[in-house]
Amino acid sequence: MLGKVIKRNDRVAYWVIGILSVVVFLVVVALGKFKLLDIKLGFDPHIFATINAYLNTCVTVLLVAALYFVKQKDYKNHRNTMLIAMVFSSLFLISYIAHHLFTMDTHYGGTGIFKYVYYFILITHIPLAALILPFILLSTYRGLTADFIKHKKIVRITFPIWLYVSITGVLVYVFISPYYVSHI
Repeated sequence: MLGKVIKRNDRVAYWVIGILSVVVFLVVVALGKFKLLDIKLGFDPHIFATINAYLNTCVTVLLVAALYFVKQKDYKNHRNTMLIAMVFSSLFLISYIAHHLFTMDTHYGGTGIFKYVYYFILITHIPLAALILPFILLSTYRGLTADFIKHKKIVRITFPIWLYVSITGVLVYVFISPYYVSHI
């Protein structure tokens, strides 16, 4: 089949997913309150934003590739591609935290139609990014425990939202990056 399947324990899984999701959410919210601006890194910390954009681009490509594999009934490559997407998303989260710990908030300086497009993307991206993590984790759990009926059911919602969040994350970077102020 697909190799080793994780033994199901929904009770433990729900607790782990819930705690991890709440902790990540609280850390991201706290980033608006706490900054480590007095630390000199020796490089512009906005490099983390560039890394984030590359990681999100990779996640987008991986998600599309995983969709292709599952449509081809190549479940082994689907699983492996999704696990790599999870790793890249985890690296994104670490880089995102680093970026926001070491930089001040950057405000979009564009005008006209681009301003409205940017804020529409941002207003949809932020809540969806905040809400998607537990669904990604639950989808992963369902897949790794071979509970494919529940996996397919939740993925129908999770996949398009995760894909949207990864694409709009890159777009937010493209819009906002010209307004970063160097911290060197």
